[in-house]
Amino acid sequence: MSAAVYIAGLGAISAIGNNVQENISALKESRAGLGPIRYLQTRYADIFPAGEVKASNEELAAICGWTGTNSRTAMLGYLAAKEALQDAGLVQHGTTWMAGEENCKVGLISATSVGGMDLTEDFFPDFLANPHAGKLRMVSQHECGAITEKMALALGISEFITTISTACSSSANAIMMGARMIRNGMLDVVVAGGTDALSRFTLNGFNTLMILDSQLCQPFDKGRRGLNLGEGAGFVVLVSSRVAAALGKELKIVVSGYCNANDAHHQTASSPEGIGSFTAMKGAMKMAALQPSDIDYINLHGTGTQNNDSSESTAIQRIFGDAYPKMSSTKSFTGHTLAACGGIEAVYSAVSLQEQCLFPGLRIEVPVIEKPGVMVQTFEKAEGIRHVLSNSFGFGGNCSSLIFSLV
Repeated sequence: MSAAVYIAGLGAISAIGNNVQENISALKESRAGLGPIRYLQTRYADIFPAGEVKASNEELAAICGWTGTNSRTAMLGYLAAKEALQDAGLVQHGTTWMAGEENCKVGLISATSVGGMDLTEDFFPDFLANPHAGKLRMVSQHECGAITEKMALALGISEFITTISTACSSSANAIMMGARMIRNGMLDVVVAGGTDALSRFTLNGFNTLMILDSQLCQPFDKGRRGLNLGEGAGFVVLVSSRVAAALGKELKIVVSGYCNANDAHHQTASSPEGIGSFTAMKGAMKMAALQPSDIDYINLHGTGTQNNDSSESTAIQRIFGDAYPKMSSTKSFTGHTLAACGGIEAVYSAVSLQEQCLFPGLRIEVPVIEKPGVMVQTFEKAEGIRHVLSNSFGFGGNCSSLIFSLV
């Protein structure tokens, strides 16, 4: 279990960009992607802001080169995963993936919570009105695994394929599972992350929970009112030491620590003491053999709800005391992308290490953590960043933390 797991490639699509470069440029320039809903057909289009990817389904299909009926979730995931593979420099020959002269066992671990729900919810009104008029192909992509299978087929990955759906910690758990499989010699390369599209079901569900903000969200601000939903996909390509050497390029970032925990407090709320998030962060640091003082930056889960930000900040205070590292929530740019957030934010965390920089959280007026200089509010160049902690906490108390480190 001591083998290093390197990050070889990054891919992302979100409300602030259709690729990694566009995402990072928006983060550096403090350009959020939140606004009125324009592509999802909903009665709340002008009531609740959201972080939509700036392309219609038809435009996404054209970019993918796909025809027929396609879930938006699958298209977003395919584009991000394809970018990550291209960034890694892996080459496919028929059904074989190569890193230089080395054959690779490649797997896809994709996370989603929405799956093909965007198609299903368009299918049922017509079906209920006339059962003989429904297009059943729209239902065939409903379940989460069907999205992963569609992506895998398009990407040419067949060695190992699986899906993780643990609410908003899903992508982090996909990356965690991929790292474990590489450490145990089961795979050489894993494309890991997640994808989710906006849907009426999720929008209406979060509205029922009364945690949506009708204004632009303010994560980790004392005046926060709730979250803005978003959509997108984020994937990393994880590789073994052997593959890292065969790729012929210097890889500097490893997945050094990870932990999944559950506070078993409530179906949709974190415990006030932050038990799950505390346990996940402590476990990740223990695995990485790091002390709290070694963490240079935290990419917060930071949804902007009263419960999450209070619970997460309590857990952070329990671990770090007054010696806080820098921290911010990039959901103020993208919205909360549900199962995709851990993958997207893993990409941002890796770039923080690559470029030695910190991305801001927007619209903070009175920070929850009041110690000056802790909450990053403008883009910062920051030399000496070696360890980044990324948090992803989901419904059902499922809490996961990842640590990315420079080697």
